[in-house]
Amino acid sequence: MIRKLALLFVVLLVASCNSRRVVIQTSRSGKYNPQPTVVIKKSEDNNARTSSNSNNTSKTEILEATTRVKVTTEIVLAYISQYKDIAKNNMKQFGIPSSICLGQGILESGAGTGPLSSLANNHFGIKCHQDWAGPSVKYDDDSAQECFRKYDQAGESYNDHALFLKGRKWYNPLFKLDKADYKSWAKGLKAAGYATDPKYSEKLIAIIERYHLDQYDAEVLGKDYVVKSVETKSNFKEYQVSQGDTLYSISKKFNVSIDDLKKKNNISDNALSIGQNLIVE
Repeated sequence: MIRKLALLFVVLLVASCNSRRVVIQTSRSGKYNPQPTVVIKKSEDNNARTSSNSNNTSKTEILEATTRVKVTTEIVLAYISQYKDIAKNNMKQFGIPSSICLGQGILESGAGTGPLSSLANNHFGIKCHQDWAGPSVKYDDDSAQECFRKYDQAGESYNDHALFLKGRKWYNPLFKLDKADYKSWAKGLKAAGYATDPKYSEKLIAIIERYHLDQYDAEVLGKDYVVKSVETKSNFKEYQVSQGDTLYSISKKFNVSIDDLKKKNNISDNALSIGQNLIVE
């Protein structure tokens, strides 16, 4: 009897253990659903899209107001042919010499090859200023991320250049000058603060004289034009800077040191401009 009771107790104990084990297993059935990580993934995706959109809308181009890109004579002549009529019309309408208008366009835009003119049709390096409500691009110039005006067409840039000069009182003295006196206009622009380059007027005059841009002034004024030769200093040989030239290449070409070139031409840095005349001997 005792044996039967003991055997019955063991059977009940085993059954009880099996029952508890089944309960534990069923508590982790196929209905188990861990917390999803979709929210985190969506957050990451949203951040990525926000960053992408921000880059698209605030993307800036590295531009130059007075660009130092290298161009060929053919490129400059093609530029002159394309914009001379606009410059002449502006001279008639606003009183700004065609030579100054074209010369600045060539200098500021690299004859239309510079990034500012290519991407923004801005041929004169005109910054936004407070009165500009149109589209713009940004570039590190005198200060970081400065605002430059953007135009749909290059002709708009030429027109705005004329309005820009006419609309600011510090340029008023220019309009009292002889319209055939491009040298005084070039010096007046520099004196009025149009550019920070200390040699701006010299570069502008050199371009006007090299390409005889003052002939278009004569056409508008109804005067005969006499081709002027570029003045040279006696006993000195001059070389005109062209595409690809550097102080190093010019020094090798004429067998003169870079330091001598700088001294002969009163140059403090290594910057050269197309059309610039250098004394080499």
